[in-house]
Amino acid sequence: MIEAATAARLAGDWVGACTAAGFDPAVDIAEIRRRHGADLAEHLRNDLLHLAPDLLRWHLPRVAPTGHLRPGLTIALARYGPARGHRFGTVGSTYLVARTAPRWADAGQRVSLTLWDGPTPEPHPHPRPDRRYRLDLHRHLWDVRHTDDLRIRCGADGSPLLATPPPPVELPEGCAVDRWATEAAVLLRSAGRRSGCVRIRLGSHGDLFLHSDIHDVTATRWVPDPPPGQVSALPVLPEAATRTLPDLELLRHGAITFERLHPLVTAALAPDFHPPAVSRNTPTDSAFQEVDCRGELHRIGIADGVLSALDHDRDEVRREEMLASLTGTPLPCLQAIDLAHRRPDCLGGVQERLDFGDIDGALTIVRRLLGPAAILRNGPLREAVENARTQHEIYEAYRAGVIDPVPQSVPGGSRRRGHTGRRRRARPRHATQL
Repeated sequence: MIEAATAARLAGDWVGACTAAGFDPAVDIAEIRRRHGADLAEHLRNDLLHLAPDLLRWHLPRVAPTGHLRPGLTIALARYGPARGHRFGTVGSTYLVARTAPRWADAGQRVSLTLWDGPTPEPHPHPRPDRRYRLDLHRHLWDVRHTDDLRIRCGADGSPLLATPPPPVELPEGCAVDRWATEAAVLLRSAGRRSGCVRIRLGSHGDLFLHSDIHDVTATRWVPDPPPGQVSALPVLPEAATRTLPDLELLRHGAITFERLHPLVTAALAPDFHPPAVSRNTPTDSAFQEVDCRGELHRIGIADGVLSALDHDRDEVRREEMLASLTGTPLPCLQAIDLAHRRPDCLGGVQERLDFGDIDGALTIVRRLLGPAAILRNGPLREAVENARTQHEIYEAYRAGVIDPVPQSVPGGSRRRGHTGRRRRARPRHATQL
């Protein structure tokens, strides 16, 4: 993904870069020029040409324990129009936003890219840019013109910071408390304020309120809870500034090495690091598996495009398949082939690839195992492939605005589609073509 998206971006193809990174762009520059003028359209086009969607995906907020993208978010990447005197996320400015689908409509962790200016109806459940999850003040997380700023903004360079006083409560792990005063100043400046109170949201640990002055370091202090009516109006410190950069945490604990990071992250955190050459050994289709078949070692492997019992002739295989259809016990070789179709050892890896949108990678694994002409049989593997296809249809219907959201009564926001007023054509239950 990173290589393909980078190649497209370097060629000036921002749409191709988005496609390679699993983004669905819905930005019409000509329409933007007509509605908002040439200046905004040119600024937007310039931003899109410097957008690294693969880097943005790398930094998008995720949820435990799956590591999936946080669902149902609208994340501001850039703000155009009035910057002062307008509260963030209100009508009056135009925003370039990235959106994650609600959990019930997600398919392959795809992300949409569009503009938001307020009046246009949106199928998304939360179309307004989220104040907590915003990246317009953190361009180094998606804009290649600013990636070198990551080292400074995450505190990896050891540069002096505005002094953040000791917090009044015990904080959860991963808080970038040493950077809060500096980032609060950035937030206040973006809102056109010289000083003021910033809200720091810590999830289940509650909120903190930091008063900062962008010109007077000594004025930074914690304040007690403001009156309830004032809390919602306070600027919110973005999550990207609240937490320590995960990559930095992993490096400090020795859980990851620089060559495993996104190349632009590595270049920012370790400019002198040169990654070793990567060997790409692709398994060939000629590999076979040995099976203990009635006291002899037999081979199963790809023949004529399908997984086959290589040491049994066709007539014997046909007789054994007929025996199995009559509830008999087939040859161990045929049992191994059937198990590979229904519940292969690679099923976990296939499911993960399908969950994260790598459908081509998942099918490559399956085709390498079963052969390019294989037809899947009933079982967990077929169900995983069929579910991925069905969920993709739900996602496309959601994006088109022709599908209703799942009712709020559905437990846990499970992946079920809303009522569309028509039935889906049933697929055969005995086989699925890869």
